[in-house]
Amino acid sequence: MGVVLYFIGAADVQQKLAEHIRKKREAAGLSREALAEKSLVPASTLKKFELTGQISLRQFLLLWQVVDHLERLHLLTQKQQTKAPASIEEVLKDEF
Repeated sequence: MGVVLYFIGAADVQQKLAEHIRKKREAAGLSREALAEKSLVPASTLKKFELTGQISLRQFLLLWQVVDHLERLHLLTQKQQTKAPASIEEVLKDEF
């Protein structure tokens, strides 16, 4: 059985973010026009984003803040606190 490598590229992530926005928009019962009005992002730009994943960062953030929480994105920029175990005992006790 061979090893399958899966590479996630920028275009893949862009499309997933567009899908997330669309699903959140639909779950909230918002039309593209309604989300455009609330976010101040033109409906034509929103349509292009949902279809292609292409949008400016500023416009993406304007959309995101309407359908989700900007804090979730902000947390991605924070340094992860990782403490390596000092001993095997900590590993076994799961104290790290």
